[in-house]
Amino acid sequence: MYDPNRIDAQLPRGVTDFLPDIADKIGHIQGRIQRVFESWGFRRIMTPMLEFEDVLALGMGEGLRSRTFRFDDRQSGRMLAVPPDITPQVARIVATRMRGLPFPHRLSYLGRVLRHAEIQSGRSREILQAGVELIGLESPEADAEMIAMAIEALQSLGFEDFKLDIGQVEFFRGIMDAAALDEETTWRIKSAIGKKDVSAIGGILNGLQLSDTIKEAIASLPRLFGDRRILAEAERVAVHERSRKALSNIEQVLEILDLYGLSQYLTIDLGEIRGLDYHTGITFEGFVAGFGEAVCSGGRYDQLMERYGCPAPATGFAFNILSLMSALERQPDVQSSVVRDFLLFNAEENREEVLKVAKCLREMGYSAVRDIIRRDYASSLEYARQAGIRRMLVVGGGYSAPDELYIVSAADGSGFPLKKADLFNCTGRFDFDRFKEKLNG
Repeated sequence: MYDPNRIDAQLPRGVTDFLPDIADKIGHIQGRIQRVFESWGFRRIMTPMLEFEDVLALGMGEGLRSRTFRFDDRQSGRMLAVPPDITPQVARIVATRMRGLPFPHRLSYLGRVLRHAEIQSGRSREILQAGVELIGLESPEADAEMIAMAIEALQSLGFEDFKLDIGQVEFFRGIMDAAALDEETTWRIKSAIGKKDVSAIGGILNGLQLSDTIKEAIASLPRLFGDRRILAEAERVAVHERSRKALSNIEQVLEILDLYGLSQYLTIDLGEIRGLDYHTGITFEGFVAGFGEAVCSGGRYDQLMERYGCPAPATGFAFNILSLMSALERQPDVQSSVVRDFLLFNAEENREEVLKVAKCLREMGYSAVRDIIRRDYASSLEYARQAGIRRMLVVGGGYSAPDELYIVSAADGSGFPLKKADLFNCTGRFDFDRFKEKLNG
């Protein structure tokens, strides 16, 4: 016999439902970021949730390929994949659907991706991304634009104490070119540098027949982190022309960011080599004080478009929306969600006036929620608090004069009267806060 109380409603590990409070916060964050993207001239693109696996794999390194969800397509007989990252999808679209249109392409996106995660890690397999791709420009100014946009988006969300760590993967590659090591040894060094494990690096270097100059260059990589003064140290150990060109590139990008007035938000990290297989130049990650994970990451990837038959330089970055939300929750003084404006409490039998009030508020740009369920004043006010609604607006019922409405704060229950004529005759957006201050004054 069917028993609704015995339904197994568990979700697969690593995914979650987003209830209204959380969904509101996600929508708030996405909206703020999207407005920044639009203000810089980026147009939104929407990518599919399924791709043919072999096509998607062209744009992914081995790390992403190994974390991709795959399954058979009964219609085509080909393998399908749920994208673990949106950038390869954008590259495919530009190369195949936008071929012939003039460069550069400024494209933005909001979307979900899925990635396999280790069961023990506790990490989500579902990632919400908001990002941009700037395709067709290889100048340092394009790299600087990405960094400036990321900073502006973080500022728009209310963050003040944050840093963007800037790296350049060609610096590491130049040192490895000079060392001319075999693939396994290079991988061991990369792994140790990625973990900032100085002792492990020293142990590997002790067993190698390399010059002291090259050993010093490799050993210095985990320490090349800080403000711009570390570039002088990096220049001293740049044992290959490839590394010196990388440093020149960083200097050019920093000079442009100086013009933006954003230098205080920047640090240099030449030992950051995550994404090395994917990126080709400047890389960066954004970190918020008090939160240990990067909230955004990106960089230059000039070789990706060629894999889809359309060679073009490109750069971009993406925010991890759930990481941003977690970081915002650690800063209670920063607004982190959408707040609804009014709950309309109709104490009259007639609905005509309350519907007129709701229409007026919405035309002004306020959100107005009709409390259609009949409940008493106190219960309605409690509902407003729990639903995240700022104020309750009372129509009739003796709470104010017949020609007035009564406005109540959901936070503390304090209220004040408002003449109906003042609201209905307002030609713009009625400022309730200023009206209350004037009334109290």
